[in-house]
Amino acid sequence: MGCTRDAILDALESLTADELKKFKMKLLSVPLRDGYGRIPRGTLLPMDAMDLTDKLVSYYLEPYGAELTALVLRDMGMQEVAEQLQETMRKAPGAKPAGIKAPPQAAAKPAPHFVDQHRAALIARVTDVDGVLDSLYGKVLTEDQYQAVRAEHTNPTKMRKLFSFAPAWNTTCKDLLLQSLRETQPYLVDDLERS
Repeated sequence: MGCTRDAILDALESLTADELKKFKMKLLSVPLRDGYGRIPRGTLLPMDAMDLTDKLVSYYLEPYGAELTALVLRDMGMQEVAEQLQETMRKAPGAKPAGIKAPPQAAAKPAPHFVDQHRAALIARVTDVDGVLDSLYGKVLTEDQYQAVRAEHTNPTKMRKLFSFAPAWNTTCKDLLLQSLRETQPYLVDDLERS
């Protein structure tokens, strides 16, 4: 996999001193994939192309290091250098045919659904659980699920029981729950949306 490291180094060595400085500044703010940390600014700024290549490979490993390098180069408007890096990556042994992907923002995880995000508050604060259950009956909840939730004695335990079925729900089911909450508990939903 050394050819990937060499390709990153070639790309960075083709930059002028000012461009390399700009590359490092952009690298400090580019969105990273989950699980990856940022190279500390104090370590990053004094590096030359060789040291920066080593740091990129040690922090992000070769494939993601190359992808990140291409992303920053594109962001700087250096499409040709980024394309040369991608071309080298495509020809590398064991490279995936798709090559380096464009900005990772497109692959970013969507924000959690309202009902997942505010689960604890909904369990604690919903007061008209029966109204919610009635609107979900037949659409989201089966007869058995409806009866199981109704059998609980307090509103928090009813909501907790209702949420026990949530792992099997798709987004449409969660949307129906949110719609029901808007109808039965509009002030609570409004409060949580603003928090």
